[in-house]
Amino acid sequence: MATSEREKKMKKIKQGGMRTMPFILANEVFDRFATAGFNANMITYLTQQLHMPLVEASNTLTNFAGTSSMTPIIGALIADSFAGRFWTITLGSIFYQLGMISLTLSAILPGLHPPPCSGNQTCREASKWQLLFLYGSLLLTSIGSGGIRPCVVAFGADQLTLNDPNPNTKRWSFFNLYFFSMGISTLLALTVVVYIQENIGWGWGLGIPTIGMFFSVVVFVIGYPLYIKLKPGGSPLTRLAQVVVAAFRKRKTPLPSDPNLLYQDKELDADISVTGRLLHTDQLKFFDRAAVVREGDMLSSGMPKLWRLSTVHRVEELKSIIRMMPIWVVGILLVTAASHNHTFAIQQARSMDRHLWHSFEIPAASMSIFTVFSMLLTLAFYDQIFVPVARRFTGKPSGITYLQRLGIGLSISVTANVAAALVEVRRKAVAAKYGLINQPNATIPLTVFWLIPQYSISGIAEAFMSVAHMEFLYDQSPESMRSTAAALFWLAVSTGNYMGTLLVTLVNDLTKKKGDWLQNNINKGKLDYYYWLVTGLQVLNLAYYVLCASFYKFKPLEVAEVDKGFRVGDEEGGGNGDVELVGVVDVRAK
Repeated sequence: MATSEREKKMKKIKQGGMRTMPFILANEVFDRFATAGFNANMITYLTQQLHMPLVEASNTLTNFAGTSSMTPIIGALIADSFAGRFWTITLGSIFYQLGMISLTLSAILPGLHPPPCSGNQTCREASKWQLLFLYGSLLLTSIGSGGIRPCVVAFGADQLTLNDPNPNTKRWSFFNLYFFSMGISTLLALTVVVYIQENIGWGWGLGIPTIGMFFSVVVFVIGYPLYIKLKPGGSPLTRLAQVVVAAFRKRKTPLPSDPNLLYQDKELDADISVTGRLLHTDQLKFFDRAAVVREGDMLSSGMPKLWRLSTVHRVEELKSIIRMMPIWVVGILLVTAASHNHTFAIQQARSMDRHLWHSFEIPAASMSIFTVFSMLLTLAFYDQIFVPVARRFTGKPSGITYLQRLGIGLSISVTANVAAALVEVRRKAVAAKYGLINQPNATIPLTVFWLIPQYSISGIAEAFMSVAHMEFLYDQSPESMRSTAAALFWLAVSTGNYMGTLLVTLVNDLTKKKGDWLQNNINKGKLDYYYWLVTGLQVLNLAYYVLCASFYKFKPLEVAEVDKGFRVGDEEGGGNGDVELVGVVDVRAK
């Protein structure tokens, strides 16, 4: 290995590692703190401060959540194509900061929100100008999320993956740490921030997360010298399109009997295969034609015409993405099923007795702390107890594979909606017993702690599902597309929220003539029917997942190791101990 290359390798070893985690996770912690502090009680802000109807407010929030989870695709493509993850995170944080400042101003300045309701007069809804300012602020935070969300998790995992030649155990622990940090910040937001919003005012309630976001940008930038910063490998969408076009042009070209005859070029793929090259697979053979060398496919310089000829590694990048899609889809309906947790569940809580003692009433939005708290406990239990025990039986560093973990989470999630439906039946029965059906603002004499099971089960399921889904997408995606893969996680969240909006709209429209399931007065509605509908959809989603997971094939990877050459793995399996060492190539002579 040349001296300059060895110096670069040693520099990478000195950079990265666990010492970068406080700087990286601080950005995500404050982002999540700001997001949770804003979202957790926003249904109250829209209905009580801006005087929106319930369904319109619910759809506004799910549409906002959907947009915030759609923009990460754009941010990921920018990061993977030319900007790199560090600068994309930094710019996204600045946009998010501007959005939070605007939201705070909308709560403080009287001209940006309608006046409070007075006496028995009809409350005046927010004007078009006031709503436009609100939507503009939300759009800025959505753009900021596009730069932060897809890059933070990939950027953090890079610090461990490239710092340690055998990072499997550290990598899956990082994903647990990532979601644990998110949970801690969310817990603080749901308690401290929501209490301030309810009891002190929305100016301070939104201002505190805004200040927190400012510090997150400062802390993240301070860590700049410590980070490993991978060079962007060019537009991943362009490479995928090149493979598709080349394969289509050669659709009638016969494939060679020996896959080793397909075109490979390590030098060309160097920037997009730093930790190892993807190996040929027998699936989706149609795309292998893109790597068949024909006359006229090469330039006079010896370089391939990329719209006519692709390397095996680039073909396998496309195959990896296609193989991931069926399991990625599972996350969409999962989010659709949970989209009501920040809307209808809060309205349930608001109608119940929330007194912890005579002088203190729990804010309705703070009930989500039970979801976060159970998720944190489950993550700690999983990392410290479950994994060591499971490892003894499976021999895998992570105890079980992320596909198994995802399946467990999906199963648990079904029971959360069953609990929600049963509690709603009980809540309505008590309302009927005390003659409160026609009094939407009355407090039903039923403690809000009846909602704890549905919140807690959701948190347990989240600890299994979200971590496994994110790890699956990161690990099974091509190396040069990991920001894009992380964005797929948020794209599933985005699509799920839009599906939630569509589901609520359809249910509301279809049931208006048959009992009106969803209405402003939930005591007269049939919210329990909606929960049972969502439960049925989750059962179908679970069955679909089991079918997809049983046929999934892990990507094979030739893994580069520091001072150890290459090891060739079959069905890598996400650091789950499935790598089989079948050969070693000395890369120091390359």
